[in-house]
Amino acid sequence: MKKTLVAFVHTFILAGAINVAHADDKVVFAIAQEPYPPFSYKDSSGVWSGFEPELITEVCKRMQADCSLKELAWDGLIPALRSKQVDVIMNSMSITPEREQVVDFTEPYIETPALWVGDAALELTPTPEGLEGKTIGVQGSTSHSAYVKQYFGKASTIRYYNDQDDLLADLRSGRIDIMLADKISVEPMLALPDNSMLASKGVAPADPLFGKGIGAAVRKGDDALREKLNKALKAVREDGTYDAIGARYFKTTVSASQ
Repeated sequence: MKKTLVAFVHTFILAGAINVAHADDKVVFAIAQEPYPPFSYKDSSGVWSGFEPELITEVCKRMQADCSLKELAWDGLIPALRSKQVDVIMNSMSITPEREQVVDFTEPYIETPALWVGDAALELTPTPEGLEGKTIGVQGSTSHSAYVKQYFGKASTIRYYNDQDDLLADLRSGRIDIMLADKISVEPMLALPDNSMLASKGVAPADPLFGKGIGAAVRKGDDALREKLNKALKAVREDGTYDAIGARYFKTTVSASQ
């Protein structure tokens, strides 16, 4: 499935390091080893591609920084940041009150809704009453999992997954009844032949548990780096680069309101 998706999107080569001539700073960006297309994934040659790797490259150019990527498990991203193994997490991380207690965020650079997906032949109403007794799949340690646990945990069974590919596989096989995922990420998957039996079951309503959009995380108190990132992200937006990158991966803009 990942190989099929790669055929539809612009392949961007991001090797082990993102080098910028005359770089003043060295900045290590964390990236989750679990694929999250089209935001981040490895192409057929094992090179990181996707919207966020491209955006990281452009941000580093504007910061005049010598940047590199460090692969980690999703659950390990914040611990690695806090222990100074990495300097920035720019990997589809929602800005939530819980996370803001332990890290600082830039202004949001992505904003997307959450989408319910299930078997196209089944009538499923994604409310606590409508999903009573059903099994819900969701990626663990995300704002989506916090939302599902809060509102559906009492009446439904919740299964947590490391990545979206496993989620979709279990949904196709009937091991779970419905899943909640990022709308922009999962919609291209629904267009693939392997997922022809699946369909949207509606967008989840806005909720504080989904956070304030997606931002880049830095260590608490690292205001200098946070402001450099904010300035670089603003420049990428204003010169049209953000929209140009987005057009290669999305049908609609994912830019957060500024």
